[in-house]
Amino acid sequence: MAKNDLIGGALWDAYSKKVSERMDNPTHLGVLTQKDADEKNAKLIVADYGAESCGDAVRLYWLVDENDIIIDAKFKSFGCGTAIASSDMMVELCLGKKVQDAVKITNLDVEHALRDEPDTPAVPGQKMHCSVMAYDVIKKAAGLYLGKNAEDFEDEIIVCECARVSLSTIKEVIRLNDLKTVEEITQYTKAGAFCKSCIKPGGHEKRDYYLVDILADVRAQMESEKLKENIAKENNGELSFADMTMVQKIKAVDKTIDENIRPMLMMDGGDMEILDIKNSSDGYIDVYIRYMGACNGCASAATGTLFAIEGVLQEKLDPKIRVLPI
Repeated sequence: MAKNDLIGGALWDAYSKKVSERMDNPTHLGVLTQKDADEKNAKLIVADYGAESCGDAVRLYWLVDENDIIIDAKFKSFGCGTAIASSDMMVELCLGKKVQDAVKITNLDVEHALRDEPDTPAVPGQKMHCSVMAYDVIKKAAGLYLGKNAEDFEDEIIVCECARVSLSTIKEVIRLNDLKTVEEITQYTKAGAFCKSCIKPGGHEKRDYYLVDILADVRAQMESEKLKENIAKENNGELSFADMTMVQKIKAVDKTIDENIRPMLMMDGGDMEILDIKNSSDGYIDVYIRYMGACNGCASAATGTLFAIEGVLQEKLDPKIRVLPI
């Protein structure tokens, strides 16, 4: 089968040379029989797997010796060129390994082995799902040999089939690194980097979990936990000003002003109010205020009074507070 029969010219440039070579001339294409097994005093394993997402199917043959080592392997693949190349490399990675180690091979291992350059993907993202069969058929073969179900080797919920990234891994990475965007999840885990079906509904394959939903749920949980923690710290007097929510910051500033600043202003017929509090890009916590009464337009409002207000807030709440009159 020629490469031009498999994919269009524009897409062809996105494939590595290793992939194109194995598409046309797979090294391990073939069949192993019971006769082959008997001659080598090995056990014959034949496993089939079909990928509903792309209509491809693969049959994997193993000859396994008495030490659980895969001494020979072949495959037959029905599908696109990417599936053929991936299956061929999958067989090569299995050879010489114990069955218990072969089952650890993932489709990412297959894809990386097919790269010409370490940092350049071997196949375009939309075809990455074709190599998922390699991972699944290995599980099927290992299950047949070890007397287990293929599912026994998968104790995680897989969100991204292309990169084999689990739900628990994505949740943990979001929490540990305080991730806020799907792009950051992809950067840290590779989930969503290939066929992109796991990012949001509407991809080539329907998923049970999507990155946009996982991110929203985890961020909501994190915010809820932070709020509860902050309330507990606030009640115990342990919460720092920087860790407070916006409402808590406004309350803290108002309380400090009421106790230390407002009486002084009111003695002179003036007052002030808090308009907003923002975290600045240069690391300060900006408190925007508006003078009222006699303080509005007073000459010292921009000098002595301002410095006094800022000094009290820095001392009582946070040294990084900066007061800005509007």
